[in-house]
Amino acid sequence: MRKEDICFMSACDMREKIETQELSSLEITETLIERIEKINPIINAYCTPTFELARVLAEEADEIVKKGEKLGLLHGIPTSIKDMKDTKGIRTTYGCKVFKKYIPKKDAILVKRLKNAGIVILGKTNTPAFGYKGVTDNLIFGATKNPWDIEKTAGGSSGGAAAAVASGLSPLAQGSDGGGSIRIPSSFCGVFGIKPNYGRIPQEALKSEGNLATLVQSGPIVRYVKDAALMLDAMVGSDDIDRHSLQKPSYSYLEKLKEEPNNPKIGYSFDLGFAKAIASEVKDSILNSVKKFENFDWLVEENKEISLLSSSINYSGEIKVENPHITLWRFWTSGFAYAFKQFIKDHEHDIDLDLARTIKKGFKYSAEVIKETEFQRELIYNSINKHFKKYDILITPTLACPAFDINKQSPEEIDGVEIIPGEWTPFTFPFNMSGHPAANIPCGWSSGGLPIGMQIIGKRFDEVTVLQVSKAFEEIAPWQNKRPIFN
Repeated sequence: MRKEDICFMSACDMREKIETQELSSLEITETLIERIEKINPIINAYCTPTFELARVLAEEADEIVKKGEKLGLLHGIPTSIKDMKDTKGIRTTYGCKVFKKYIPKKDAILVKRLKNAGIVILGKTNTPAFGYKGVTDNLIFGATKNPWDIEKTAGGSSGGAAAAVASGLSPLAQGSDGGGSIRIPSSFCGVFGIKPNYGRIPQEALKSEGNLATLVQSGPIVRYVKDAALMLDAMVGSDDIDRHSLQKPSYSYLEKLKEEPNNPKIGYSFDLGFAKAIASEVKDSILNSVKKFENFDWLVEENKEISLLSSSINYSGEIKVENPHITLWRFWTSGFAYAFKQFIKDHEHDIDLDLARTIKKGFKYSAEVIKETEFQRELIYNSINKHFKKYDILITPTLACPAFDINKQSPEEIDGVEIIPGEWTPFTFPFNMSGHPAANIPCGWSSGGLPIGMQIIGKRFDEVTVLQVSKAFEEIAPWQNKRPIFN
């Protein structure tokens, strides 16, 4: 078997070959390390490689196989961890210079679960400071580049994770998503990523980040839908540290993936009633993709009624219509202000200028505005919920455009329409505010050879249908045979 084929093999197939000893975990790990050493200097996906640890873990995994002992769900599979999750004994910077030398004394809950499932940790992947934006760069490690065009951004904030998976540097990657941070880089890099329902995976962040943390959920970034299901099986389940965390499902996501979805009703939207602009080639790609579902005799139709623009009566008795971008911005800035106010006081010189501005903005809201923002969030949820009274699945573009230049935080325009920062991500963040499960799946290519992503959103708690619909699309429109080429 060619080394490149090993690097692009699915995690499920890796586990099977490790179990049968057709391939050893160490052989797979060494092959990936060799590729990382060659490719990572080009794209900057890993910020802290852990190759010696990976070799030790791989050797231990192989010994367990030889002894015939019980294997974990992810036994011997090389995996990357986003540099936002604490890893015992491994530098964890959160992409911020304040923590450039920080080495945690214990693992985050999610890291413990992945370790218990048997992963081999290849290293930490790059992220913007505290995951605060949709592109990946920071003052310590610099920018992560798009594997399909290194002059373009990989997206963020799980940009290092998605770039690693797309480049064959890791079959499994842990990402996190507070406004699209799994789905954005998955779309730009051409891989599958799913933000599960809010609460599926417990998180410690609630202790310090207040309402901001209620937007965030961890999840897998992979090349194969079945690998996401396998990884979710190892990640989900409640923990008392997080009162929002949900009990582990009585079923296996991987086993459920073997079943056909039950004639799901699919409604799609190109604007959710508020998106300002969308690239024509993105819209064409989504339209061509949703029509493929008609091959299964599923109901597929455009939902022109869905609108996330919300209206309410404010405290002065006036009717107010609010764009969801405003609601997100208030949540985001006030959350960062609460969580990181001490950094502005003591370490502002070590913080990205844009992040410092974001934190400072959050100090300016009145209690009335904060409560109104919480109410607007509920209105957004209600609008999304109306869609799911009629349909089982909502499909949108993942992003309004393909990847843009790496030195930018946002495009200035989309197909000639001027936009402000954030207006290229109108389809991702609403589902952080509502908590619904949502996935990106590659569905086409731009004229410039960049991936285009389709977003598949499910009802509350229904990752199963999202995964099943994603798997059905993967089977009729596979993308994994196309790989980035590095000189």
